Amino acid sequence: MSTAPAPAPAAAPDRAAGYRPQHTLPLRVEALRQLRRRRTLIVLAVLVAMPFIVLAAFQIGGTPSRPDRTTFIELATASGPNFAATLLFMGTGFLLVIPVALFCGDTVAAEAGWSSLRYLLAAPVPRARLLARKLTVGLLFSAVAIVLLPLTGLAVGTAAYGWGDLKLPTGGSLSAAEAMPRLAIAVLFVFLSELVVAALAFYLSTATDAPLGAVGGAVFASIITGVLDAITALGDLREWLPAHWQYAWADALQPQLEWGGMVQGVSVSLSYALVLLALAFRGFARKDIVS
Repeated sequence: MSTAPAPAPAAAPDRAAGYRPQHTLPLRVEALRQLRRRRTLIVLAVLVAMPFIVLAAFQIGGTPSRPDRTTFIELATASGPNFAATLLFMGTGFLLVIPVALFCGDTVAAEAGWSSLRYLLAAPVPRARLLARKLTVGLLFSAVAIVLLPLTGLAVGTAAYGWGDLKLPTGGSLSAAEAMPRLAIAVLFVFLSELVVAALAFYLSTATDAPLGAVGGAVFASIITGVLDAITALGDLREWLPAHWQYAWADALQPQLEWGGMVQGVSVSLSYALVLLALAFRGFARKDIVS
């Protein structure tokens, strides 16, 4: 009497029932997690407070004036739009670099520092998706920070100095209706030019477990490029430095809108950012996560 062979065991499924990688770590959840963090609230509060601090300084000391030179700062009290442009001028180069580096450099390294990164990956959240979510939220908060400073400045300046034309350092003025889209272009350029800082901070965040190292490294690199840009002996080599174009947004606030400098600045920033982000995703995909 022959016996039938025992049936082969069923192959184990590749995934648990109901598991969908595209549903892990929803963007809303990550955004709320970052919004509730104390450092986020402090940074946003500081940016909101800055226009009031600058306004108080002008009320106490008066607007600086030099007959041989006119800048956005010297025209700050001309109107609300002028005050907003002044805040953008003050923030470019350092003040706005800090929140961008913080939001993009702290996000992954902080999880590693808290020893929660491996638990996120064990959820399981695909590594590329984890980085994409972290980067998206970091850039979102960076954009909010960059918009918040001149927007609050516009509100504070209008309340203090009234709504009026935007007076230009080069002479002449733009009507308020024409100045608003120009200021929007300037703010957009600042955000795009800060992408290189965001990408560097994010790359460092994937390479270290120390958030301060990632944030500080990006800020330090921004300062170094600014110092190098001031060395005129470098000549045309300075055009390869992102810091060389950081004030190109001023070309948007001219009687005739100029795009050349802003296009070059965005091109340099995006080129560096794409390389750094590629390194971040490639390195993190192969990294041994132990924290």
